[in-house]
Amino acid sequence: MAETVAKLGIKREKGYLYYVDKQGDVSCAKMARGKKKGGSPKKVAKCGIKREEGYLYFLDKKGDVSRAKMKRGGKKKKK
Repeated sequence: MAETVAKLGIKREKGYLYYVDKQGDVSCAKMARGKKKGGSPKKVAKCGIKREEGYLYFLDKKGDVSRAKMKRGGKKKKK
């Protein structure tokens, strides 16, 4: 279902959110818990991925950047 875009092998640290930022690099930020505020993001790895429309980019269990086709559809919202 998902295809690997870049093999990085990033080791995740507990309490951090890992994501692919606007520049196509992997960043992480400390997650907010209760009254504690989250932290500012920091770059983990530079990979410069060119994003394609209609795909969701994420860090998989192996620490690699993967992408999956976004499913569009569902019920229309009533006004």
